[in-house]
Amino acid sequence: MRLLIVGTLEGYITAAGKIALQKGAKVAHTDSIGGALNALRGGQGADLVMIDVKLDVAMLIEALKTERITVPVVACGVATDAQAAVKAIRAGAKEYIPLPPDAQLIAAVLEAVAEESHAIVSRDPSMGSVLRLADQIAPSDASVLITGESGTGKELMARYIHRKSRRANAVFVSVNCAAIPENLLESELFGHEKGAFTGAVARRVGKFEEANGGTLLLDEISEMDIRLQAKLLRAIQEREIDRVGGTQPVKVDIRVLATSNRFLEEEVRAGRFREDLFFRLNVVNLILPPLRERPADIAILSQHFATKYSEANGLPERRVSPEAMAMLQAHRFRGNVRELENTMHRAVLLSRGTEIGTDAILLTGAEPAAPAQGYSAVAPVAARATAAAQPAAGAAGEPGASGTAGLVGRSVADVERDLIIDTLSHCLGNRTHAANILGISIRTLRNKLKQYSDEGVAVPPPAGGELDRAAM
Repeated sequence: MRLLIVGTLEGYITAAGKIALQKGAKVAHTDSIGGALNALRGGQGADLVMIDVKLDVAMLIEALKTERITVPVVACGVATDAQAAVKAIRAGAKEYIPLPPDAQLIAAVLEAVAEESHAIVSRDPSMGSVLRLADQIAPSDASVLITGESGTGKELMARYIHRKSRRANAVFVSVNCAAIPENLLESELFGHEKGAFTGAVARRVGKFEEANGGTLLLDEISEMDIRLQAKLLRAIQEREIDRVGGTQPVKVDIRVLATSNRFLEEEVRAGRFREDLFFRLNVVNLILPPLRERPADIAILSQHFATKYSEANGLPERRVSPEAMAMLQAHRFRGNVRELENTMHRAVLLSRGTEIGTDAILLTGAEPAAPAQGYSAVAPVAARATAAAQPAAGAAGEPGASGTAGLVGRSVADVERDLIIDTLSHCLGNRTHAANILGISIRTLRNKLKQYSDEGVAVPPPAGGELDRAAM
C-alpha cells in the first residue's frame, strides 16, 4: 500500500503518516499539487492520495483525469470544516477524513481502498491443486499466464503469486488491457515524453517503469490490439522499453503476469494473438476452475462474504440459513465468485434479522446457465437475449411449446439491445459487472453502448467511481 500525502494537513501530517506506517503503508509527502503530479508522473506511484482540503482538490482530480492517472483521492481537514468536506466530495474525492487523525478511521480507509483482504478463501480440491502449483512457481521470476472465466479470481491469484515471490516487498502494478482504449494503452504501458501527442502535457512514466523491481500484471491481455503486442513482446524479451516519443530505451527489471478469460491458443489460431508472445507469457499456465466446478467453495465463500459485508455496513453478522445455502449451491454462477459476492452483498442488505433467508437471495437470471465449453466459451449476446426473454413453456395464453411467442416479430438486434440495457440497469450502471453477466468483453459492451447512445437510446450512466471510457 503506497500512500501519497499532499499538503500540510494543519500540522497533523506527522501523526497521519505515522498511523499509516503502522498499518503497513509506504508513505510519501509533498506540499503541493504540482509536486504530487510530478511524483505520479515520475513513476513513484501511489495506491491512495490523501490531500489537505485547503488545497484545490478539484484541480488535482481534474489533472489526474486529464493525464489518465488512475488513483483514488481522499480529502482531509479539521473536523469543523464541513463546507470544505462537501466541496471535496463533490469534486470527486472518495472520502473525507476529519483531523486530528483517528487511527481506526485511517486504517479503515486504507483497507477499503487497498482491499487488503487478498487472501484466497477456498477448500475445494480443484482449487487446492491450483494453489499448490502457484506456491511452487511463485518464488521464481517466470512469466505466468492465469486463465479462467470472468469472476474466477484471476487478479486475486496474481496478487497471491506476488505475495509469495521474492519481489513481495516491491511494488505490484496492474493494468487492465480491456478497460483502456487502444490508442491510449501504449502510453499507459510504456509512458510518453512531453509533446509526444495531443494531451501529453508532461513526461509520464508508464506501468513498466512504475513496476520496476516488482511485478506487472497485464490483466485481460487477450483484449490488446495485435499491433501493440509486437512492442510488448520486445519489452518482455529485452527487459527494456521505449517511451512514446522517446529516443533512448529504458531498462526495467520486472516479473510479468498476465490473465485472460479466453483460450489464447484459439486466439493465436484465429490470428488475433501473436504466437511468439503467447509462448513468452505461457511459461506456466494456471487455469482457475469456474465456481460451478468448485462446489465445496460455495458455502465457505457465501459465509465469508456475508461476514465481510455485515461488517462493512455496520450490521450484526448475518449467518446464511440452510435453505438459503441450498439455493446458492443449486445455482450455476455464470459470473462465478464475483456474482456470488454481489449476491451475498445484496442479501446482507435485504435480510431483516441476523439470518439470511431465501427471501434475501436474489439470483441473477431466471434459470441456471448451461455449463461453458471451457473458460473461453462466450455465447453471443443475442442467444442470451432469447433465453432471458423467453417465457416459461406452456404458460397460460402463450401458444407454442418453444415459449418464444413474445419475441416473434422482433429483430435479434432489438432483443439484444433490450437485454444489454436491462442488465446494465440491474447492475446500477456498472459496466464491468454487466459485461461479466452478459458474458462479453468490456470493450464489446462499450461499443454496443456507444452505438445505442448514437441511435438516441437512453443508456444508464456509469456507476459511481467507474469511468465511462466509451465517452473518451
